[in-house]
Amino acid sequence: MARLKERYNKEIVPQLIKKHGYKNVMEVPRVSKIVLNLGMGESLANPKAMEAAEKDLTTIAGQHAVITKAKRSIAAFKLRAGTPIGMMVTLRDQRMYEFLDKLVSVVLPRIRDFQGVPRDAFDGQGNYTLGLKEQIVFPEIEYDKVDKTRGLEITIVTSAKTDEGGRHLLEAIGMPFKKN
Repeated sequence: MARLKERYNKEIVPQLIKKHGYKNVMEVPRVSKIVLNLGMGESLANPKAMEAAEKDLTTIAGQHAVITKAKRSIAAFKLRAGTPIGMMVTLRDQRMYEFLDKLVSVVLPRIRDFQGVPRDAFDGQGNYTLGLKEQIVFPEIEYDKVDKTRGLEITIVTSAKTDEGGRHLLEAIGMPFKKN
């Protein structure tokens, strides 16, 4: 069992029940999935960039990445429907907990001049989205073999109904939010 899942079951659930007065264990918010998203606008000019980005995302997630394609044509961006424009990975269960543990304890502290993650990046339903400017902060990525630094979007989907519930859950997990 993942270290974070064990901690969630033994420490975080009782802590949240006590803090919010939930009557049932199933009411307690939990992380249901994590989605990693990588936009590849440069793939229109350089199709080989997609292969390198896919290798990096697969290494980071520990799971094969799915290529996303444009839904419609946009002439201003020289984009046609069906053209590969990005990739994504959805993590659940064991891999999700291991990734979240790694993100909070290893990756975020490695970011240069890190002051904490923004508190207001919730979507209104308790889900949190975090953007990273470069993929080289992950320990699996070898700096020498990276052809170009790329941004990465991480969405943490929770079962919380409100932003406040999601924020309390992520704070209990150890997400380093900025101080007010």
